[in-house]
Amino acid sequence: MKYTRIKRKLLLKKYIIEFIQISIGCFIMAISTSFFLLPNQLSTGGFAGISTIAYYIFKVPLGTTMLILNIPLLVLGLFRIGKEFLVKSLLGTVLLSVFIDWLDKYEAFTQDRLLACIYGGVLMGFGTAIILRVFASTGGTDLLSYIIKSYKKHFQTSNLIMIIDIAIVTLNVIVFKEVEIGLYSAIAIYLMGKMIDIIFEGVSFTKMMFIISPKYKEIADKISKKVNRGSTGIYAKGMFKQDEKMMLFCVGSRSEVIKIKEIATRD
Repeated sequence: MKYTRIKRKLLLKKYIIEFIQISIGCFIMAISTSFFLLPNQLSTGGFAGISTIAYYIFKVPLGTTMLILNIPLLVLGLFRIGKEFLVKSLLGTVLLSVFIDWLDKYEAFTQDRLLACIYGGVLMGFGTAIILRVFASTGGTDLLSYIIKSYKKHFQTSNLIMIIDIAIVTLNVIVFKEVEIGLYSAIAIYLMGKMIDIIFEGVSFTKMMFIISPKYKEIADKISKKVNRGSTGIYAKGMFKQDEKMMLFCVGSRSEVIKIKEIATRD
């Protein structure tokens, strides 16, 4: 009984922390949208891009449009994805929509599209990463990817999302008749992706490398002397010719990866 009570308290604490994180992430995304991207007709694709068009043509609040577009996905998600993830996604979708419509009442931070795409992209990526870290979403193409994944386990949803985002940004360019919108939006999308990578992987992360070469001893020595990194020899077997060989395993930072590749290819 005592164990069950403790477990419930820990679970409640977990949900409260996740709620706070989702709220913070949505608020940061709303700042990005309302103060940088939307006033400059920019978007990072997805439902935000469609809603931007509706905002300028039909004068419909962007957050409200996003929420309406997400309703069919949320209903479909009820039958295809886990309840916990769905609840979190519903929370994220509603909070983001409310925050955007609330902040849209205030004046934009800048009318310079270059500054808008830089700061908007970075903030959007930062907010999105916070939400993704608690296995939630704010609807749109993210939620769509999870639903598609539930039908097709091995489907490359990232490719589908990229195609959809490109199509929506292209639609923005056609509607607003400005190629610059597409160019600046592309920068915002790139920075958003980079920011998500930084949050998940860190600024300085290492990569694993496997090197197969008959000159493994010379390569290992040079890696040790020139890069100051150790390597591990692993006995491997080629399945095509059934021949045994030595494979080197080592790790390195971004800059070290380049040096190690140069050593391995030269030798």
